[in-house]
Amino acid sequence: MLPILYSFRRCPYAMRARMTLCGGSITVELREVSLRSKPQAMVALSAKATVPVLHLPDQTVLDESLDIMRWALTQSDPDGWHDPALNEQSALLIAENDGSFKRHLDHYKYWERFPAESQQDYRVAAEAFLYKLEMLLQDSEYLLSNRIGITDIAIFPFIRQFAFVDKDWFDQAPYPRLQDWLQSFLDSALFADIMGKQPAWKEGDRTLLFP
Repeated sequence: MLPILYSFRRCPYAMRARMTLCGGSITVELREVSLRSKPQAMVALSAKATVPVLHLPDQTVLDESLDIMRWALTQSDPDGWHDPALNEQSALLIAENDGSFKRHLDHYKYWERFPAESQQDYRVAAEAFLYKLEMLLQDSEYLLSNRIGITDIAIFPFIRQFAFVDKDWFDQAPYPRLQDWLQSFLDSALFADIMGKQPAWKEGDRTLLFP
């Protein structure tokens, strides 16, 4: 039996889970979820009913993307994405990404739902995190070292989402190293491998293996 991954192609949390599984060549059964019609099999596993959800053969359920990433790296980490020496720095940076930056990103992307401030105001608030990442990339090729780590994989999908709200603005913004960092992931075989389009899964569908 294989682990079963409930995923949604464009969800940044699901992206980082798929990237880690794919990077470690960990084969799972992939079930693409329609967010408008979530499969009852997934809802029964996780009260949150949000992707990603990983159902392991021993019946363990992981429904947080970071937990899926950490589990995957304990199974296979061929490129050394997990560096214990960077655990504290990594945890703090990912927490900021998942916390304040994600809130600003949501307000910026869906600003019409949050009329208290303008879209530009929300973008400016989010830029504090972009500046922090730009400064980190002054010192190394990736966020915390000169090789890809779990921090990069965890944060990349959210910077991608931010950039594509207004790609013309992002491409001329004063973050050249962050722009190059983002583009390196967008151009990577790993990203291409995890972004294949799949039909929404329903009970009785054939098994679809990933990667």
